[in-house]
Amino acid sequence: MVGSKWLSPIKTRRTDIDETGLDEEEPLSPGARLFHAPKFNCCIIAIVGCKTKFDVEVIKQGLLHTLIKHPRFSSKLVFDAKKRHKPTGWVRTKVVLDDHIIVPDLDPNMDSPDKFLEDYISNITRSPMDLSKPLWELHLLNLKTKEANAIGIFRIHHSIGDGISLMSLVLACTRQTANPDALPTLPTSKKKTTKTTRLSCSFGFLSYFLGLMVLVKLLWNTLMDLAMFGATALWLKDTNTPVKGVPGTETTPKRFVYRTVSVDDVMLVKKALDVTVNDVLLGITQAGLSNYLNRKYGEIKGNGKADDDNLPKRISLRSTLLVNLRPTSTIEDLAEKMDSNSKGKWKNWGNAIGYIIFPFNIALRDDPLDYILDAKATIDKKKQSLEAPCTYTTARIVLKTLGLRVITALSYRVLSHATLSFSNIVGPKEEISFYGHPITFLAPSVYGHPQALTIHFQSYMDKMTLVLAVDRDVIPDPYILCDEIEESLKLAKKAVIHKRLIKS
Repeated sequence: MVGSKWLSPIKTRRTDIDETGLDEEEPLSPGARLFHAPKFNCCIIAIVGCKTKFDVEVIKQGLLHTLIKHPRFSSKLVFDAKKRHKPTGWVRTKVVLDDHIIVPDLDPNMDSPDKFLEDYISNITRSPMDLSKPLWELHLLNLKTKEANAIGIFRIHHSIGDGISLMSLVLACTRQTANPDALPTLPTSKKKTTKTTRLSCSFGFLSYFLGLMVLVKLLWNTLMDLAMFGATALWLKDTNTPVKGVPGTETTPKRFVYRTVSVDDVMLVKKALDVTVNDVLLGITQAGLSNYLNRKYGEIKGNGKADDDNLPKRISLRSTLLVNLRPTSTIEDLAEKMDSNSKGKWKNWGNAIGYIIFPFNIALRDDPLDYILDAKATIDKKKQSLEAPCTYTTARIVLKTLGLRVITALSYRVLSHATLSFSNIVGPKEEISFYGHPITFLAPSVYGHPQALTIHFQSYMDKMTLVLAVDRDVIPDPYILCDEIEESLKLAKKAVIHKRLIKS
């Protein structure tokens, strides 16, 4: 494992020069500065399962022609001359791939390779990244597990970019297995033309009236969301449930577990209820958390049964949803940029993140579809709000006026006062290959923030991978939570079929 060491201050703006000719220091964005604060030293973990064992030299050559051309993957931090632990910018440097590609010598006859993998990834989170080189690494494990014959593990510091942009960049390094010259294709959402839209186009007065009502609703929802956000930053905390983190959670080693469910089941429920995929995933997560907490409170009572309602009467449990406000480049655009040598092509890269606080309604319900409909109602209100851009703009203003220490403290309070983080990322529809190695699954996550539970969903082909990152001191049985979320999807599917809600 690579050790941690601090880079000596760089006092000049013209240092290492790479083949593109870029040699000027680029300042850290506000988001990147936040992710280097002591309590927000966040890293993204992306687990990539492959069908075949890794050819390390082939992967190195592939990285040289793609990922290394991105300036963030070939730049190191510049530190303040007076405060040597304070990063101020990026400067391009020559990348030594052997410093970033880690290939452990593994026992091919180990008893439990899946358990070994879980321990290996957890151990990665124990060691800080080496700040004297570009802030990324790739672990290549020729390890046969239940779902793959080899496992690649990207660790990328969050200051390099937001999760969606980084996953898109990794996908831009892949190609379709059936057509090695073709980039992956992602599902596209089809926007509906509603009756209200058609009506408003036909009648001028009604159009103005409806527009006014929409504006009033937008302003009201935004005001209420910002008031709740402000209260959370100052004093409002979630209930101390068995999944709520404790002070210091951000520095504890994390355990990553993942589970594969069927995309077809998700799509079946989506179409039957006329909701979005995100609505379904939020709904089954809400159901899974409700059942898991009911089980835990039953254990606390000692005589509680799984079928009993053991939940406290009122539970405040909220998730922070990070919204990327910077226009995300398409996979085609990213691949073209990596293939080009033009300057200034990565100007729109970085962290431009706004926060949304999403409340989960923790309760036991007779109808499993109620969880999904309830989640839809909540997220629909969030869609009619400017909470994300307002929180982002406010954070920038606070950073400029009051400094990094204040915005770090406020951001820490928001995340630590909420219970978990949630995200859903759309993946390719067809099988893709990572420099000639066919991929079986993708499982991204993150660690370093002050929450004991992070839930990610990643779609790929006909699979949906559920990824949990947990603090094992708080959640010692993450597999049970996986079981509950998976079972919630199965119950929703059964309810749809039983009620004959499937539309032809």
